[in-house]
Amino acid sequence: MSFEEKVLNYMREGAYKPLKIEELTQQLGVEDKRDIKRFHKLLEEMEQEGKIIKTRYARYGVPEKMNLMVGTLQGNQAGFGFIIPNNRDFSDVFVPANQMNGAMHGDNVVARLIKGGSGRNTEGEIIRILKRRSNLIVGRYESGRQYGFVIPDDQRISQDIFIPKSEAKQLKNGMKVQVEITRWPEKRRNPEGIVVDVLGYPGDKGVDTLSIIKKFELPEDFPSQVMKEIKAFSRDLAPEDLEGRMDLRDLPMVTIDGADAKDLDDAVSLHQKDNGNWELGVHIADVGHYVKEGTALDKEAFHRGTSIYLVDRVIPMLPPELSNDLCSLNPQVDRLAMSVFMELNHQGKVVSHDFGPSVIRTQERMTYDDVRDILVDKDENLRKRYQPLVPMFEKMEEMAMILRKNRFDRGALDFAVPEVKVKLDDQGKPIDIVPRPRSIAEMIIEEFMLICNEAVAEHFSRMEAPFVYRVHERPSEAKMQNFREFVHNLGLALKGSPDKIHSRALQALLDEVEGKPEERVVNTLLLRTMQQARYSAHRSPHYGLAAEYYSHFTSPIRRYPDLMIHRLMREYLQGMPPQKRLGKITKNNEAGADRASMRERLAMEAERESVDMKKVEFMEGKEGQEFDAVISGVTSFGLFAELENLVEGLVHVSSMDDDYYHFHEDKLALVGERTGKTYRIGNPVRVILKRASKEDRQIDFVLTDIEND
Repeated sequence: MSFEEKVLNYMREGAYKPLKIEELTQQLGVEDKRDIKRFHKLLEEMEQEGKIIKTRYARYGVPEKMNLMVGTLQGNQAGFGFIIPNNRDFSDVFVPANQMNGAMHGDNVVARLIKGGSGRNTEGEIIRILKRRSNLIVGRYESGRQYGFVIPDDQRISQDIFIPKSEAKQLKNGMKVQVEITRWPEKRRNPEGIVVDVLGYPGDKGVDTLSIIKKFELPEDFPSQVMKEIKAFSRDLAPEDLEGRMDLRDLPMVTIDGADAKDLDDAVSLHQKDNGNWELGVHIADVGHYVKEGTALDKEAFHRGTSIYLVDRVIPMLPPELSNDLCSLNPQVDRLAMSVFMELNHQGKVVSHDFGPSVIRTQERMTYDDVRDILVDKDENLRKRYQPLVPMFEKMEEMAMILRKNRFDRGALDFAVPEVKVKLDDQGKPIDIVPRPRSIAEMIIEEFMLICNEAVAEHFSRMEAPFVYRVHERPSEAKMQNFREFVHNLGLALKGSPDKIHSRALQALLDEVEGKPEERVVNTLLLRTMQQARYSAHRSPHYGLAAEYYSHFTSPIRRYPDLMIHRLMREYLQGMPPQKRLGKITKNNEAGADRASMRERLAMEAERESVDMKKVEFMEGKEGQEFDAVISGVTSFGLFAELENLVEGLVHVSSMDDDYYHFHEDKLALVGERTGKTYRIGNPVRVILKRASKEDRQIDFVLTDIEND
């Protein structure tokens, strides 16, 4: 147990009352002068992070015992917000507009709870801003008589940023700009700033994606020191590079990826052993051989945390010279890898495993489409072309289906949530939106990577060595109770108390509604009930996968935790490090897990916005057209309708003028006062596109039945 944990545990004791720093020093037995100095610094850091609170009387305590909440503010364009608590055991807290006290979307804040309740009925007022969001904001410049102002692209920032006229001489109305806040908002005063970058006009080629890059402050070019290290790498493997490695260059193995993938970081092999069992090999690019701890390349990878996949480009974690070349498992070339071998019996159980650094040479660069055509369509030309590999593909299909069945039998969740791919022309304009397929080929890779990640995590957990895990906590009791009540209103049963519902019961529910009208609403609501998976230096089960042990080992080209794991595996193969080194590893793991979790959330948000932006652009010019849709969300101000291509738009309640509609939160439905007509998630509807505005990133529909009335 770290000293920080000892402090927190002491403050959480039932009899604890807020103490001054001298009293804490005495109570916790801190006597040495150097230790006292370190203790003072620790308390200061814990206060800055919101783990403890220092009162106006200089006494320390934990926020939950002081009727306080610490978390990140999620703003709303109407001016109010919600605090997403740092402590995952607590529900979100609503903050009225008049209690924001100068806080902005993205700030880390402390709030006093002023109204009790469950879920989002809890209300608070912000009393302290621990850490401001970034001071850079992207928006549209507008000129006024006395000053200019920037309207943020992010609608969760409800206030415009004032720009002094002296700072806006060269700016034109409507320009997209990046502004730096020079004065934060106060209770009755908007923020002020200066323009630091002019991006162009909306509609200009590339401005939309550039706006997202600037909004999320995504890294662009790699620093010169990183590129200097890259240039020092040899394109050829030297004899010393192969020392201590398994030579697997004669083992049949392939990569299986999308046709447009360039960073091929995983290869698979499967062959039968003499005892009748099957040996599954997962071979991952040995990125750690090149990206050494503490180098400029490593520091930049830590900073980026993950590769980010926007619609028209990739912002990689590692330079393309590594990700697309030296570390990419291209066919018929020697590559360094970390290989994991798992012996599987005919029931798909891992009976033994082994791992270590290797040198490999993949036979073929297979695509998902080709593997699917070989296995499903029995394409004669492809089967002839890849004849030596076809028996391995067929056995891979059989083994993947066994692993998949085992996973669902133990309670892993499988959400019926489709994904889309936006196709662009040479000018970056969207020309089509198509579902992203999930064929047997994708399932083979998915199952093999999952079982490998589990095996790696279990091995190092049982070693009791510091490690990095992928964890997924069970849903909060409050959220699960709300979900249970909702499905009960649909006539569905969910067994178990809210704090003990097994994921197997949830998957049984998903199976029960598959193909039924309720399928969409149940899948959507259950997804919203789930916690978000994250990285952690401490192991806990992965609820969604129903896995006791889970890690991310299989994508070190694009995820920093995987790279950390590769380096740890190599180090532990040399024997358990001394205690001092273990302490440093633990500290690095905690910092890396926290950073990667934060960067992953930011990447997901940027990627989603990139797709949504192109969806709106795709719909521009289609005003007046009718579409079949499904209700994907219901709120007090209207309903969201989703088309077959997963484009989503709002049907505002004001356009539903055939009746007065009331929002029933318990049923997530809008119900007509006079007619009793009910609209809920999952209902099919017919809609007309009224407006598609790329500038506002807004799509508006109206219902055809009301329009006809």
